[in-house]
Amino acid sequence: MIPTISPNVAVAKSKASIKPPYIRATLIAILFLLVVAGLLFYPQISQLIGFGPTENGETHDLRPIAVTTAVAATCEWQSTLDAIGNVTAINGVTVSTDLAGLVDQIAFTSGTPVKAGQLLAHLNTDQEQAQLEQAEAQLDLALVMLHRNRELLEKRSISQSDYDTSEATYRQDKAQVEQFRALIARKTLRAPFDGVLGIRQANLGQYLNVGDPVVTLQSFDPIYVNFSLPQQNLSELHVGQETSVQLDAYGNDVFTGKINAVNSLVDPATRNILVQAILHNPDGRLRPGMFGQVSVLVSQREEVIALPLSSVHYAPYGDSVFIVSGANAGSDKQFKTVKEQFVKLGGTRGDLTAVTSGIKPGDEVVTSGVFRLKSGSAILVNNRIQPAANTSPTPENS
Repeated sequence: MIPTISPNVAVAKSKASIKPPYIRATLIAILFLLVVAGLLFYPQISQLIGFGPTENGETHDLRPIAVTTAVAATCEWQSTLDAIGNVTAINGVTVSTDLAGLVDQIAFTSGTPVKAGQLLAHLNTDQEQAQLEQAEAQLDLALVMLHRNRELLEKRSISQSDYDTSEATYRQDKAQVEQFRALIARKTLRAPFDGVLGIRQANLGQYLNVGDPVVTLQSFDPIYVNFSLPQQNLSELHVGQETSVQLDAYGNDVFTGKINAVNSLVDPATRNILVQAILHNPDGRLRPGMFGQVSVLVSQREEVIALPLSSVHYAPYGDSVFIVSGANAGSDKQFKTVKEQFVKLGGTRGDLTAVTSGIKPGDEVVTSGVFRLKSGSAILVNNRIQPAANTSPTPENS
């Protein structure tokens, strides 16, 4: 069966598909008015969404960025050369054996101080002792024969060669006695210098091979700190120069000393030079193997502008800071803006760095949030929490 379409329905569809001409013209006019209004009121609209033009006609983000600031001021500054140093004992050895043997005596306690020459351990010397007694008996006989032959020589009862033979025999026997005594002494381990012993590494009755360790011995007072500096600092170093050391184990405590030696050779691989400082350590707080921050004083105190390290924007083309300028005239809320200023930096101490040129006392400098800024950026200053500015910082988890 073929469906039929009513004539009234067909007429209605044809009328709906035909739009009056004035509707299309109205839509075109509305679009034209919107474009014109956008061009005329672009500055106001851009401010509403957070963007606007700068003084030189460029467009930038007007939404304020929260930062902290500080007023630049001069302060006393001690220029230093900083490095990481390793604490080293002036005298430090691992006492070990140079002959194999069985331990039959241990005469020390781990961690105790000892004096030079004090007995530490002894290896069994029964065999060497027996050989020594035999050699001493032969030496006694050789001495008797030497005296007898001397008397006979005076009486011309023996020849000179017989006397010389007896004298040589005596000397050989005497050397053999000294040899066995030296073997016994080598199995007797004594402290080579005053110091503090480490933890015992040998047990009573243990068989030790040649070179096996028995105990470590370190001399603590005074003590060395070794560190490296770039070769360009060589002209600023000399023996007797004041040096300070800080270790995270003791917080803000500072250990002072002086440069003891500057290496005569620059490392060809790193172009650094090794420097050694000597420090007094009467209480033994510094131990070999520790590391810490070393600061070498290189000049007298001077007046400089010091800023937190967080205020510097580091870049390959130069270091810069952001100085707070006047309010942004294009903003209804009158937010302050910033201007990027390139600076020359000096040394650093803790959380601070010295600025040698580029800013002057009284300038308000952004101290945090600089990585989000550029010249002309709007800022919102909130100084309730300031970045760290300590010349001797201590990590929170130390």
